[in-house]
Amino acid sequence: MMTVFNFLKRYVVATYAGLWGPFMAAYSHRHLLFLLLKRDITTRTSGTLFGDAWLLFQPALQIIGFWFLLDIVLKIKFPGRIPFVDYFLIGMLPWLLIADVLTRSLSILAEFGSLYRRAVFPIVILPFLPVLLSVILYITVMVITVGVLQGPSAIPVAILAVILLAVWLLPLCYLLAIIALFLKDIGQFFPFLITITLYLTPILYMPSQMPEQMQFILIFNPAADLMVLIHAAIQGMDWNYGNVFRPLVLWLLLLGPAWVLFHRAEPHIREML
Repeated sequence: MMTVFNFLKRYVVATYAGLWGPFMAAYSHRHLLFLLLKRDITTRTSGTLFGDAWLLFQPALQIIGFWFLLDIVLKIKFPGRIPFVDYFLIGMLPWLLIADVLTRSLSILAEFGSLYRRAVFPIVILPFLPVLLSVILYITVMVITVGVLQGPSAIPVAILAVILLAVWLLPLCYLLAIIALFLKDIGQFFPFLITITLYLTPILYMPSQMPEQMQFILIFNPAADLMVLIHAAIQGMDWNYGNVFRPLVLWLLLLGPAWVLFHRAEPHIREML
């Protein structure tokens, strides 16, 4: 009984550290984080005609491509009060944020490996960088999109949705960053995984359109619950407490292990780089 109690105590402590640790590290090294963010933006857009604006154009162009295929070519229509384009845009933008953050997390340690090898460097802030950059970009795009589709009153809800989604992704960022460094194969498999997850998430279709024999997938797919909550908050669609409970439990379960695993592997990161 005492062993179980000690395990639970350590788990709670680790979960608390996983919750506040990334934010405390980001605040302690905020000036360095700002410089890395500025360097990241400059590196990705240097030499282009439109400069930093390309960071906003990229998700916009992806959305336009999907919209042209699904609405103009395939002419998909939804029953009910919400037009397909509105439903699709409100779901696809958060999905692009998820995909960008998780994909970037796989390579973030190797990407800044040269800095870490040359000097003492607070590597703990690196998995925070993809989240910070994506939040800045997608809040801007979401504000414009939601303002046009739903009106100004929905903008604060959209901003809050992006921020909460980013917080939910943080433990996954730390987990993927450290796993991908030691297990290179995940970087090869992840694009396929993220594509399949897109198809199994109600973004290109409503949850009710999933075949009945496959409805269980929506229960085991946390992205499906997140999309339901985003549509409910912004567009007033139906949701249930299971949509809140499942992602919340998964997030709480990952906070402690992700933070502990990252710190235990930290002494070995230099040799892997």
